[in-house]
Amino acid sequence: MSRAYQQLDLFDHMAAIYASMPDGKVKNESLYRATARMAGIPDDELDVKTGIGKSQQLHNLIKRKIRWHQQTMKHLGLLERAERGMWQLTKEGKQKLRRIETNVAVLGYSTDLGICIWGAAERVFDRLDRPITLCLTSLPYKLRKPRAYGNVQDEREYIDFCLRILEPVVRHLARGASLCLNLSNDLFEPGSPARSMYIERLLLSLHDNFGLSLLDRFVWLNPNKPPGPIQWASKERCQLSVGYEPIYWLSNSPECIRTDNRRVLQEHTEAHLKLIRQGGEKRNYTCCDGAYTIRAGKSFANETPGKIPRNVLKFSHNCANKREIARAARAAGLPVHGATMPLALARFLVDFMTGDGDDELVADPCSGWNRTGLAAEMAGVPWIASEIMGEYVQGGAAGFTGFNGFKMGNIA
Repeated sequence: MSRAYQQLDLFDHMAAIYASMPDGKVKNESLYRATARMAGIPDDELDVKTGIGKSQQLHNLIKRKIRWHQQTMKHLGLLERAERGMWQLTKEGKQKLRRIETNVAVLGYSTDLGICIWGAAERVFDRLDRPITLCLTSLPYKLRKPRAYGNVQDEREYIDFCLRILEPVVRHLARGASLCLNLSNDLFEPGSPARSMYIERLLLSLHDNFGLSLLDRFVWLNPNKPPGPIQWASKERCQLSVGYEPIYWLSNSPECIRTDNRRVLQEHTEAHLKLIRQGGEKRNYTCCDGAYTIRAGKSFANETPGKIPRNVLKFSHNCANKREIARAARAAGLPVHGATMPLALARFLVDFMTGDGDDELVADPCSGWNRTGLAAEMAGVPWIASEIMGEYVQGGAAGFTGFNGFKMGNIA
């Protein structure tokens, strides 16, 4: 084994391999080969033996180092022997190692248009070599009851967490690019029906630290949103049940924003089409103290290709695509993601905010099942995504298997 290979720290690669297995079990021979591939070590190096110690007994130094790391992980309570030549994650190991170490990035899957990386967003996007046209992401919500993927609860720590994830993304935004953040509006001050103002603080931090400007607050109207907040709406009866989530749209250069609402025009109603065919309005009318005027024979007299959508976006989270991916995840023994953006919503925003050229790139640093990447793939726009939870990378891959060039990475 060369001196360069002797200096490799293989621990993180091994952790990633064990964490990628649904049952946490890996045979040693498979572990040797997979670890070597992740570390960039040629397979034939695993057959090279070197004399060790006074007796000069022959050993392969790579395999020896892997076994040494196994013992380290055992002493840390992360691994236990399943049978001869096979080790498995303990319950504690499964909880700790499914979240990949921040200094490791592994190919999750890819297509001809895009790539999903299993790794921390800070590492993946720090090394990006092309500008981003649109970043559409749903950051982990600041919930009091953490979800499986974890979340930060302290308000100041949460804002720092968001800024840390978004900093390399913002640094690579093209001029006039868009950043869309889906955040929860349903967080409350402790013991109070008053909502937290963490979103306002985060928006001001994005402006003050990164120079981003707020273009809009989209209302994502979700007709199938579960009743809540339970404490204040269902129990105390002092709040109304929630029906929406906000999506904040920001840009680094609003004066040259790349969006175009003609790409997402909606069909006119039959009543409106009838009005157009009849030559438009037949009355002259002014309302709202002159703010709005209707002119006979002019207002709504010209046929247009469609209706400009309003900024209230109505999409159910319980979509057919989510159900399909959930079935595939269960069949593979993977957990079902509890907070996915509906594909139709992601596709609407991708269509609205991209489409001007071949140099575009859609990004999602907290991709989960990667609805953003799938929407971009369907729209024919290049994409890149990162996700820190290995199960979600594996589960999300099911949505891409039918696209050109699909390839699963070392996580499988």
